[in-house]
Amino acid sequence: MSPPATDSGASSARRSRSGSPDLIASNAGTALPYATRSALHLKGLVPSGVEDFVVQEQRALEQLNTKSTNLEKYIFLSWLRTTNINLFYRLVLHNLKAIAPVIYTPTVGQACQEYSHIYPFLAPPNAVDGLYIPLNEVDNIDEIIANYRESIAEGDEPEITVITDGSRILGLGDLGMNGMGIPVGKLQLYVAAGGLNPDRCLPIVLDFGTNTEKYLDDPLYLGLRQKRPDDPAFYAAANRVVEALHKAFPNMFIQFEDFSTDHAFGLLDQWRNKALCFNDDIQGTGCVILGGFISAVEQAGIPPRDQRILFVGAGSAGVGVAKQLVDYFIIEHNIPEDEAKAMFWFVDSRGMITANRGDKLAQHKVYFARHDNSDTQCKDLEETLEYVKPTALIGLSTIYKAFNEKLLTRMNEINTKARPIVFPLSNPETKAECSFEEAMRCTDNRVLFASGTAFPEYTIPGTDELRVPGQGNNMYVFPPIGLGAVLSKPAHITDTMIYAVSKALANSLNEDEKKRGELYPRIERIREVAAELAAAFIHQAVKEGLAKDDKWIELANATAQGQVSPSPDGRFSAEMLAEVKKFMWVPAETFEQLRECCPHYHHHPMVHQHNQKL
Repeated sequence: MSPPATDSGASSARRSRSGSPDLIASNAGTALPYATRSALHLKGLVPSGVEDFVVQEQRALEQLNTKSTNLEKYIFLSWLRTTNINLFYRLVLHNLKAIAPVIYTPTVGQACQEYSHIYPFLAPPNAVDGLYIPLNEVDNIDEIIANYRESIAEGDEPEITVITDGSRILGLGDLGMNGMGIPVGKLQLYVAAGGLNPDRCLPIVLDFGTNTEKYLDDPLYLGLRQKRPDDPAFYAAANRVVEALHKAFPNMFIQFEDFSTDHAFGLLDQWRNKALCFNDDIQGTGCVILGGFISAVEQAGIPPRDQRILFVGAGSAGVGVAKQLVDYFIIEHNIPEDEAKAMFWFVDSRGMITANRGDKLAQHKVYFARHDNSDTQCKDLEETLEYVKPTALIGLSTIYKAFNEKLLTRMNEINTKARPIVFPLSNPETKAECSFEEAMRCTDNRVLFASGTAFPEYTIPGTDELRVPGQGNNMYVFPPIGLGAVLSKPAHITDTMIYAVSKALANSLNEDEKKRGELYPRIERIREVAAELAAAFIHQAVKEGLAKDDKWIELANATAQGQVSPSPDGRFSAEMLAEVKKFMWVPAETFEQLRECCPHYHHHPMVHQHNQKL
């Protein structure tokens, strides 16, 4: 378990990516006091000005704002993160709403597409920022892990990894090794939103080739120049890697990310009961959308069991979301599973998914295939919408403008006695089914809206009424799931733990947010909300008897036994919430905090000698 943060802030220094012998100095930069500079023999080698971290942050923000494109901002921030991680996270945490779309979606999509072209400019030469595991080196995975151990500071074994093979990056397809930008970006959000320790985060890309000719023909492409393996070879190699990682770091939380649909389900099914693992595309997306959906159902003005939900897109994310919504109707509204499942319809590239459509359905689609359609077959979304007459329209299709004005207007006409629910969840923006403005205009400003990508706020014409779009961003849920898992160390993660996080997310809305009809808490509160969600996760893990850390077991049991006061909905106690907050990493505020919170770096001989002089 990570040591708790002290009042002066948790550890924020890390091994220098530039090879500097003094790791604290590399993170302090121009904040190094004169005496320290003298002890480190830096006198005359740096400008004479001594600053505090606030001034450093002002300079960094000024430089960031001079960049003319988001990709340039991405490159600048990546270099900053790999050279001064304390300053990077200060900047991110104080400007999260503006910077999150740069370090993750939508900018990370473009960064991944260009990754081989920008890679040398993201960090100093020979910086170690994760693992690149080629297919032809899988048999040497133990050596690769040993090399990684040598590159990190003692005591900094990873407690969380995000791993991808780059085969289905966002809505952009097979990007091969270029997909590394996703694990890197995801882990930045684990730190920024969830308070995971950045020194213990490990991004991994399985470089198993690519079927995208553009990259195979690109002379600057840095990955394996070969087609992807068939399924038996893929699973043999992927399982070999996961087995080695689990053996080396048995308590490490593993997040599978952006695998092709079949492989995403296959890996999760293979490992979900054997290791502490999670698939954000399947479980995380469903978790965050369920949280927003619970809020939307409460505001829609129609009884929950009368909802008719139409999904557009039947990949791993869509089916994962729908199954979690089914659980919501079963658990919260006592609707039998068959009846709850019958509230859902799916459309894929061949139209409405039915059991008698005439094609062989992928296994993950079978659960939601309709059996009550008789001879009716709908060839596209428009026909299906007229057939179903849905109260909720949810898109995970990656088809830009799939929810056109005609469909949105028709949704409004169908739902005259209730507010229509429209969730265009595909990202980046170039794949979004519709925009917030389009949904507002076509529904007389009545829509209950959540998207997968960020859209601007909307002012209702002729009024000063500003509406804030809901964004079903996974960053609300995967950081607290990771934090809760790292702290409580459950044997594995269950659907009911994920459900507890969804419910906690819906319950996290404050009175002002509810009054404005918003479906998600404001992004500026994400750390506060993450602590609540992590506490709810831990409480559920203990309740199910799967948590292995005694500290959290005792706290949760004290709540259950009435020894401490629970939260209003019984999810956790104030004591548990306070303890979770103590374990959330924060960047240092002063040089003294930076120095005091870095004892585990002293094993490096040169650092130890220098620190004796400080």
